Amino acid sequence: MCQRGPQQHHANSLPNSTLHVKEQPVLDSAQPSLIDYGRPSTMSGANFEDIEDRDGVRFSWNAWPSSRIEATRTVVPISALYTPLKERDDLPPVMYEPVTCKAPCKAILNPYCQIDVRGKMWICPFCLQRNPFPPHYKDISQTNLPPEVTPKYSTIEYTLSRPAPVPPIFLYVVDTCLEEDELNALRETLVVSLSLLPPNALVGLITFGTMAMVHELAYADCPKSFVFRGTKEYQPKQIADMLGLNPSNRPMQPVRPGGPMPAPAASKFLMSAQACEFQLTSILENLQRDPWPVTDRQRPQRCTGVALSVATAILENAFPNTGARIMLFAGGPATEGPGMVVTTELREPIRSHHDIERDSVKHFKRATKFYESLSKRASTSGHAVDIYAGCLDQVGLLEMKSLSNATNGFMVISDSFMTAIFKQSFLRTFAKDDSGFLKMGFNGTFDIQTTKELKVSGVIGHVISANKKSPCVGETEIGIGQTSAWKICSLTPTTSLACYFEVVTPAGQPLQPNHMGLIQFVTHYQHASGQYRLRVTTVARTFHEGGHPNIAAQFDQEAAAVLMARIAVFKAEIDDAPDVLRWLDRMLIRLCQKFADYRKEDPASFQLSPNFSIYPQFMFHLRRSQFLQVFNNSPDETAFYRHVLNDADVNNSLIMIQPTLMSYTFDQEPHPVLLDSVSIRPDVILLLDTFFHILIFHGETIAQWRNANYQEQEDYANFKELLEAPISDAQELLEDRLPIPRYVVCDQGGSQARFLLSKLNPSTTHTSGMGYGQQAPGQAIFTDDVSLQVFMEHLKRLAVGASTS
Repeated sequence: MCQRGPQQHHANSLPNSTLHVKEQPVLDSAQPSLIDYGRPSTMSGANFEDIEDRDGVRFSWNAWPSSRIEATRTVVPISALYTPLKERDDLPPVMYEPVTCKAPCKAILNPYCQIDVRGKMWICPFCLQRNPFPPHYKDISQTNLPPEVTPKYSTIEYTLSRPAPVPPIFLYVVDTCLEEDELNALRETLVVSLSLLPPNALVGLITFGTMAMVHELAYADCPKSFVFRGTKEYQPKQIADMLGLNPSNRPMQPVRPGGPMPAPAASKFLMSAQACEFQLTSILENLQRDPWPVTDRQRPQRCTGVALSVATAILENAFPNTGARIMLFAGGPATEGPGMVVTTELREPIRSHHDIERDSVKHFKRATKFYESLSKRASTSGHAVDIYAGCLDQVGLLEMKSLSNATNGFMVISDSFMTAIFKQSFLRTFAKDDSGFLKMGFNGTFDIQTTKELKVSGVIGHVISANKKSPCVGETEIGIGQTSAWKICSLTPTTSLACYFEVVTPAGQPLQPNHMGLIQFVTHYQHASGQYRLRVTTVARTFHEGGHPNIAAQFDQEAAAVLMARIAVFKAEIDDAPDVLRWLDRMLIRLCQKFADYRKEDPASFQLSPNFSIYPQFMFHLRRSQFLQVFNNSPDETAFYRHVLNDADVNNSLIMIQPTLMSYTFDQEPHPVLLDSVSIRPDVILLLDTFFHILIFHGETIAQWRNANYQEQEDYANFKELLEAPISDAQELLEDRLPIPRYVVCDQGGSQARFLLSKLNPSTTHTSGMGYGQQAPGQAIFTDDVSLQVFMEHLKRLAVGASTS
């Protein structure tokens, strides 16, 4: 029998809740403000979403088992989804350096430290060392405390005194093997984007087709470019020598005392946006299609790999360890040179999931290895790689995914560069905050510190290991482990990292009552303003003996579902899909066996408490999702969906796993309904949000009335309002979504209704037995998938250990 992951049929509640922002006074002092806020409080009674608003962190368990064996029995690991740059109106940057513990601990002063105001000392809660306060804290007292030791500032951001040596860098890598109208649309969008860059940002341009061309921007009168053959694999030193970037190959210019330093060799390729806007705009506007002829039965010769290799070499040679973005705009697959994913012959189709499973893909392994080597070089230097694909077919995103996955670059796929999905998604990445700075951080590092009862198992997200072997590194590895620090080349306010922990206290070593474990997240990054900043979040949770009711009571099923989904997707990249589904099922059954109320071998007695009741249905929808099921998706689409999930916060991840469905009718206000086939009725309009799609679905009767233009008649004003309501709500959803979702309007029985039907729980199918003359509730869905109800019956039976005969 197939052990299908369960879901609780929870009719009147949806898993996605609105975030509530709490207003708090603003700290506006440039020096440590000395105010007493009292000591930090514990978690009891706190709202998980309020904590997320304040600290950007959601834990799977908000009360922790006190021993290793008890932690194993809770099934879902102690883990947190942390958003380092979570936006907060009441978190102004603090304009002084943080106070740190002595080496090797280096933990940062926080609200959980013990303060000795008389001795001007503080005790680090992580290593228990005593540390003196620096001289400018001399006025500290019980009623005069610096903000970083007050509970309100469990998250604080320091603006460090050392500015970044170089402003942010944006290197455009543009495909010219496009149709004329495609190229025109791309040119227009790129020219608009130049006006959105900071004036001091460095900008460069590489175009590619049969050859790759690096454009010089220093000479306005005579456009010049360096050309690289598309069929040849160049070594980084070769590229640097050809472009004159190696210091050993350049004559040294004498520097006069007090005079300016000579410009770096790359300054002719990378100039400030202010200085080269006219020249760069001119080059883009005059950009021509690749002149190499293409026959009817061939693809264009496109050297994507060489272009990316040249871009990587320029940045790593001229600007290592600084904030930079390589932005690739690809209108088709690489067909020549290193990184080739398919030949120019159209009779050879680009690889499918089936081809990859059979290991019958000629170029896949070689191309993947090539792009992985580029991603390692880019991420080591702190440079992000964005991929924007504008093509009806695949462009090789599967092979190139490591470029964005290792550097946290943006990844957007669209059918064309003329679509709103591409244009708005690309331009939206340059969104600015209230101060006019880009909402993105560059060249960051992410560090985790824990108290001795906990160890770090790993992180799942778009990071690479920084290979920091500190005492808090655990033996168990989940995701990218064996380190307590990671490099993250790019950050946005929604970038979220899944962090996993293990309890290492052996059984039989009792902890003191209400003993707390601490975790400190430290994110160092280059702000768009040019300053380095340090975001520090310190959180504490209470340990309890195994079986204590507080452990179950403090389970956050929404965060747990997302954290388990990240593990499942990580496993899906390595293991076969059936193995991942079996693992998910085992975890779900074990969790239900541990925390459900039931009598042995009596499925009817099975009951889950409210804070576990929706978790099984998340697992049901996760098993059916495009993250784990590759049917009907191309390899490029699968890579894209998984990339977006691994960067999203709890709320957005839940929408991806279990989409939201709103119903609009005459007799009720718009309200959420079950993601179920019974929700389809002829007289309703449905609004589906899958994060990747926003879909408005008209029932059969509604569509007939609309086609008869009843909405144009004065007597049917309420019908006109009904038609407009979901459109208005859809526009609100589209306002801040990145990437832009596909917007679909369809009718019952129409071909595009498949987007909705594929997401619904098939409680009514073509095999549902109805009596003669009886009509099935909702719409029958043609599928062999089991329904949520069947799934739950299987789960109950397996959890209680009942016979499956």
